[in-house]
Amino acid sequence: MSKYTTGEMAKLCGVSVRTVQYYDTRGILTPSELSEGGRRLYSEDDLKRMKIICFLRDAGLSINSIGELLSEADPGNVISVLLEQQEQALSEEIKERQSKLEVLSGIRRALKSVSNFSIESIGDIAYQLENKKEMKRFHAILLITGIPFSIFQWGSIILWIMTGIWWPFVLYGLLVIPYGIWVTRYYFSRVAYICPQCHEVFKPNLKEAFWARHTPTLRKLTCTHCGYKGFCVETFRKD
Repeated sequence: MSKYTTGEMAKLCGVSVRTVQYYDTRGILTPSELSEGGRRLYSEDDLKRMKIICFLRDAGLSINSIGELLSEADPGNVISVLLEQQEQALSEEIKERQSKLEVLSGIRRALKSVSNFSIESIGDIAYQLENKKEMKRFHAILLITGIPFSIFQWGSIILWIMTGIWWPFVLYGLLVIPYGIWVTRYYFSRVAYICPQCHEVFKPNLKEAFWARHTPTLRKLTCTHCGYKGFCVETFRKD
């Protein structure tokens, strides 16, 4: 059976020799035996106990609390709960860091297409990326609501061609007009635009926005802050 010195224990657990000695003086990690020269020797069980103590310290427990916990007949249940909490906290931290990494990668990719680099341009890109998920969710909602109308449209056309029954297509026309008005108003109530000139986020006039030239991410508008006229970047409105 393996035996470990104080130095070996410290190295295996990533702590200092003084820490191992301190736990001994506090009575929460007593060595299994002493060598003939009086050196502390620790067993495999001592090593496992030391790792548990280090984990509990990282989890924020005080030395007194650890001593009381380990002195109980069955501390396993409490430690199990602490492990679950620690695992959840680490998972959330990983997600947060992954999210930050995606933002940084997005900024790096976007900056390659920016001709005039500036601090403001980074802010515009960061703002757009921050709302990217909401924008995707918003587009998904519009797509889902439009699917029944598309099915109705093509179904009525096919029915008209195959059977000569035309009234379902007329009904589709009557329904799609109010739907189109609702979609248009809803869409422009949820989006905003970033001006590349003054870098302000603004809401354009509905009529101008509806008739403006556009791409999936850009729309040619007049900035309400500085009067710039040109393509502005579409983003999701926070408020």
